[in-house]
This record gives sequence, C-alpha cells and structure tokens, in this order.
Amino acid sequence: MKPAPVSNCERRFLLRAIEEGKRLDGRQCYDYRNVRISFGTEYGCCIVELGKTRLCAGRGEGPSGVAFPNGRRVLAQVSCELVPPKPNRPTEGILFVNLELSPMAAPGLEPGRQSDLLVKLNRQIERCLRNSRCIDTESLCVVAGEKVWQIRLDVHLLNHDGNIIDAASIAGIVALCHFRRPDVSVQGEEVTVYTPEERDPVPLSIHHMPICVSFAFFQQGTYLLVDPSEREERVMDGLLVIAMNKHQEICTIDSSGGIVLIKDQVLRCSKITAVKVAEITELIQKALENDQKVRKEGGKFGFAESIPNQKITAFKMESPAVDTNNVEEQAEEIITKADPPSEVFANPILHTPGTAQIGEGIENSWGDLEESEREETAEEEGEGDATAFECQKMETEDASMMKETKMDEPIVLSDSEEEEVVILEPQELPKKTRAHTTLKQGSTSKKAFTKRRKKKRATH
Repeated sequence: MKPAPVSNCERRFLLRAIEEGKRLDGRQCYDYRNVRISFGTEYGCCIVELGKTRLCAGRGEGPSGVAFPNGRRVLAQVSCELVPPKPNRPTEGILFVNLELSPMAAPGLEPGRQSDLLVKLNRQIERCLRNSRCIDTESLCVVAGEKVWQIRLDVHLLNHDGNIIDAASIAGIVALCHFRRPDVSVQGEEVTVYTPEERDPVPLSIHHMPICVSFAFFQQGTYLLVDPSEREERVMDGLLVIAMNKHQEICTIDSSGGIVLIKDQVLRCSKITAVKVAEITELIQKALENDQKVRKEGGKFGFAESIPNQKITAFKMESPAVDTNNVEEQAEEIITKADPPSEVFANPILHTPGTAQIGEGIENSWGDLEESEREETAEEEGEGDATAFECQKMETEDASMMKETKMDEPIVLSDSEEEEVVILEPQELPKKTRAHTTLKQGSTSKKAFTKRRKKKRATH
C-alpha cells in the first residue's frame, strides 16, 4: 500500500509556511524535537521516541522509566553469540546492524520487502555505527582465529513521523552502551561462558557516540530545517545527514536529492550538528546513569514501570482529603473546648394565647397570609369587571353592524363557524314579494348575530 500523495494545496501551504519561518508543530527552523529514552528489564533493550517517531532497539520487555524529552518510536535490542571470526580479521569481533520497517509504523511500509528506503537506511546506520569504529571490536575476541563475540543490533520502527535515521542512530548507540555481554574464561582449549548469576556481565568497550542529525532543504537550498517531520520530508528538495560525536569529529556525511550544496551551507550544518550532538550525548549519559542507579538500589525498572499511571483501570486508592481516624475522640475534645451558649431559654415564650415559641424562632406570619388573600380577591374582581366591559363593547359593535346592513348586500345564512357559508345573490322580485323577503332576511340575520354574541360571552 503506497502512502497517500500530498495534494497541491497542502504542498503550497507547507512551502509557504517554511518561507515565513513557521512549522506545523510550532518549532523554529533549527529546533530539534524532544527525545525520550526508556530501558527494558534486560540489558541492551530500549525504546527511543523522537517527536512521534518511535523506534525500539533490543529484545526484552519494557522501558525503565528513564525520561528523555518525546519520541518517534524506535525499539532497539542487542544480542550476542560466540562465532568464528572473519578470515581477514581473526582477532576482531563482529558488529551486525539490522533495521526493520513494518506496516505498524506506517501504512506505506510493506513487510518482508527490501524497499529502496530500507536499504538506504541500513547503509546509513551501518556507516554511522560500524564504520566509525565506535566499538572496540578487538575486545570482543575470545580465542584468536577461533571464537569471537558477534554483537547483533536489531532496530524496529514502531511509529513513523519522519527523520528515521536520527532516531535509529540514537536508539542504536543507547542500546549498545546499555548492553552487557556474559563474562568468559579460557583454560587451554576450553571456553567457559558464565551466567549473570555466576559472574556480573561485562559492558562493551565504547570509544565514542556517533549521532546523526538530518537537515532538509527547500527551494533549491534556500531554506533549511533541522529534524524534518514526515510531511516536511514529502515536500523537501534534498536531505543532508551528518553523523558526529561530542568531540566534533565527523563520522559520516550523506547527501540525497537533486540539489547542489555550497561549502558555506555544509559548514553551517556542521556547526549546528555539533551543538545538537553535544546536547543529545549529555542526555544519553544521564539516562544511562539513572537506569544504573535504579538497578543498584533495587527499584522498579522496565517498560511497564515507565508508563504513567493515569488510567481509569489502575487499582490505586488516593488518600482522603479529610482524616477520618479517631473521629469520636476529636469530636469530644471539640465539644469540651467549645464555649457554652450565651442565653438558654428554659421556659417557652407565650406571645399570644394559642401560640408558643422556644428559643430564637421566627414570628407568626398569619397576618401576611390574610393580605395575600385580599390581593387574590382584588385580582378576581378586576378580571370580572374587564369581562363585563368587553361584553358591552361587543353588543355595541353588533348593533352598529345591524344598522349598516343594506338590501343589496349578500346575506350569510350560518349559525356556526364550522358549517359551509351560503351566499344568496339579490334578485329582482315583485314589490309585494320583496317586502316579505326583507322581513325574513332581517329576522334571520338578527338570530345569527344573537347566537354569535352568546358564544363569545360563553367563551369569555
């Protein structure tokens, strides 16, 4: 599964932000992401987090809680075994480095396939750790030409958020510094390997700590960012990786991309690398010292212990805010030390016949209830007067409507608002018939208005 391509809008947005000196995570151009290192229960196992990129170095179970600022997550594990040496180097041990990428870190990474990115990263980390001679390989020789220690470093990418090589180099060197190999003894041709219970394991001989620092270039080298994130890597024009130790010795330089760098740009990057490497080396040494101190004191260590205990399912009871021990004794002391009340009413107070008061109570409020009843009565009377006034007003309006009724207007024959309305158009009738019809129309309309008036009164 290939990663989703960056849209043109997102690309323009990222490049415009970089031109303005801004980054999505709030860092400045030369800021490095926070680093966090956690050690496992076994020697040589650690997890390194660089921003949201996480790598794991070593086999083992879990970080011992040694903190380092946050991480792209990498797991590193170191193991060892006795093997025959190489024919051309019979007195030197072997250091083997392997970096693995899995879909767990990012959907675009495929398992069991040697992609171009994986091959490139393995070569870079190998040049950084093995070709820089950071480990004394001659100290790994047990019997010259027969048996030497082979140190295997496995680095697993747990979460990918850019700049894998920096996190892998930190995880690799930390795991190698933390690792302890078994002690051995040679008597004639017999080689004896001692368990940790029989003899204390022996740490590796480390000469220096090479650490990689990556620089991303944009707009053909016009803009420079340190420690690029995954989105910034997608829109960059070129990448420069410098591996250096705290003595400001350059171990390796690797440039990729279609840009040409001038001398001043490389020198500026090397100066920035020297500062960052010094800071990271100091943090690594503090983390190793803290872990060794915890192990000697017999404290808790391992990945599980380094996880913050802030979960709902944690079986942990917090101490109560109020101390509930010896409550009765404390209450008796408070009552004994308290002052007696100023006035004591032994007998009830009689204000009026039929009422009594003991202590400082409230006065009788029955008079207030009578006033409220009067107010309610006044409101009811006011509503009745308003209803009578409205009825008189309606009668006056009905009378005026009766007077305004004319012969040539249509007559509405309906005694209900829900029934259909029948309109009779006036027609030319004989004089005698017209007079009789006029009387009937007048009586009918009068009855209709009378019924309407009664309904409105009943409604009010």
